[in-house]
Amino acid sequence: MNIHDLEAFVAVVETGSIVAASARINLTQPGITRRVQNLEDSLGIALLDRQSKPLKPTAAGREAYEHGRRVLRSLDDLKAGVSPGGAIGGEFRLGIMPYLSETALSLPLDRLRSQFPQLTLRIVSGWSPQLVDQVAHSQVDAAAVCLPEGVHPPEDVVGDNLGTHGVLLVAAPSLDVPKMPRLDELSRFPWIMNQTGCGFRAFIHHRFEVERLPFNVGVEAMSADLRMSLIARGLGVGIVTPAALAGSRWRDEVEIIDVPDFRPKVVSWVLHRPPAGRLARPIAAFSEALREALKTEMPFLT
Repeated sequence: MNIHDLEAFVAVVETGSIVAASARINLTQPGITRRVQNLEDSLGIALLDRQSKPLKPTAAGREAYEHGRRVLRSLDDLKAGVSPGGAIGGEFRLGIMPYLSETALSLPLDRLRSQFPQLTLRIVSGWSPQLVDQVAHSQVDAAAVCLPEGVHPPEDVVGDNLGTHGVLLVAAPSLDVPKMPRLDELSRFPWIMNQTGCGFRAFIHHRFEVERLPFNVGVEAMSADLRMSLIARGLGVGIVTPAALAGSRWRDEVEIIDVPDFRPKVVSWVLHRPPAGRLARPIAAFSEALREALKTEMPFLT
């Protein structure tokens, strides 16, 4: 089995196309195709579903991808271990959920670039459930996520708990939400939420289901600023972190809703699969910097 064939296959899976894989590893498209075919011939099974757009791995391909990522990471660990001065290079695939992106891409990112200048950062965004799954399947090396209080990462990943903080419920005064509503009173109002897949949305939806109450999503919007503008216009109730509310241009046009029997909290985590290998120091540096940044923005973090 040729390691270059494995690199080409991994690049195709991660980029979803021969064209993008060709650009990533600086090889012609026919060269990428030939290497993937070589790997399939050596394993005796098809690894890509060539009818799908973008290209997706078959069931065997998904397993080959997970093993292949670990093999390539081990090779990077070997290079880092014997290189002069122990310089850490190669690729660091980092997932960040939207609620943490502004914080994570400031001090933590600057610290990574300063301490590990030879490291190539590949940053992806996604909701926490998606990123947890990507860490578990070695599709990203580490991820910064938020999980509802009481929900823990899978046993097969390492989690660094960065602290717990509250999530605020907000609405415009014009919506006429009671000052301290009961949960059943709150359920009568529409919500401004992220698209399906957001862990916060799933958590709130589940709580309403447990109480056998309706959960009406009035508007779905990916952009945090757009959601806040819609909330400020009185189109529904929304959720926001304290740091995001403090930095929002709409903060003076909404009010915090205190629901005595529903005060959701979330825990921020940095997750990775063991062993971290050559990425142990970069992951630790990112995690510590994110912890510092969160405490600066949320001094009541516990």
